[in-house]
Amino acid sequence: MFGLGAPELIILLIIVLIIFGPGKLPEIGRSIGRGIKEFKSASEGRDEESESSKEQEKPQENPIDKKKKEDE
Repeated sequence: MFGLGAPELIILLIIVLIIFGPGKLPEIGRSIGRGIKEFKSASEGRDEESESSKEQEKPQENPIDKKKKEDE
């Protein structure tokens, strides 16, 4: 994983702890979690939208042609 081992991750965590402090870490974690959740829900929503737009793209019968068929 990007060449990061346990010692590098521990050093990174210590640096983040020093920069943001212990009070901000839970808040930062929550914000990241919410962002990931919103991203997942948005990406799933796009799949549903693309499927519904495909259904709408089906050619609809022209009302004039439909009336001509009824008259015949």
